[in-house]
Amino acid sequence: MNFTLIKDFMTLLEQFESDNKTSPNSYPETIEGFKLWVSGKENVESTRGGEPYWEGKENGRTAESAINTLLVHLNRYAKTYSKSAITDSEFSTQEDFIYLINLKAFGEMTKMALIKKNIHDKPVGILIITRLLRQGLIEQTDSDLDKRSKLIRISEKGLMVLEKQMEKIRQASYIVAGNLNHNEKMDLIRILHKLDRFHYSIFSRNIHSDELINTVYDEYAFKKS
Repeated sequence: MNFTLIKDFMTLLEQFESDNKTSPNSYPETIEGFKLWVSGKENVESTRGGEPYWEGKENGRTAESAINTLLVHLNRYAKTYSKSAITDSEFSTQEDFIYLINLKAFGEMTKMALIKKNIHDKPVGILIITRLLRQGLIEQTDSDLDKRSKLIRISEKGLMVLEKQMEKIRQASYIVAGNLNHNEKMDLIRILHKLDRFHYSIFSRNIHSDELINTVYDEYAFKKS
């Protein structure tokens, strides 16, 4: 029996229990929680030593590829939690309650303004708005400035239905942020804001999909970065 290994493991386990008592984002006191804690500890230490590791790095996989994959994965994780948060509610998709949250936060706006705020193509956004109107969760009126435009606002029913699910939606948000501490959350927000501003400026130009990649790639000369 390797007593040195057992001793090292017990020392690590004691550190896990100690960190769990003082950390605002404690891990479950299970083997899975312990494994998550070890993984997070290794990531922090590898970052301090220089570049972090990502799968396939040793075979030439680029940082850009790793970032893209991780963002796709995180989006899928978030969707699974959102799906759980709206179980047994009047919402069909996470987009439904996100549209209502935006209307509650920013007030009435045109259909296209609401669609753009949610980074959707017009056909997709119109389908969501039509569904919410049919359910009575939003209302529309003519714009005083442009009679051709419709202003959309959240209805009393929409406010009630949204409030009923908000606790679960908040819980889903906490889960998505995972085991990040406060400083890591602030760093991530700064990085994601930077990426969001970059991509929104491109999205707002409505470049046709046939030309999008070539146009953006040529304009920003990514090969030089």
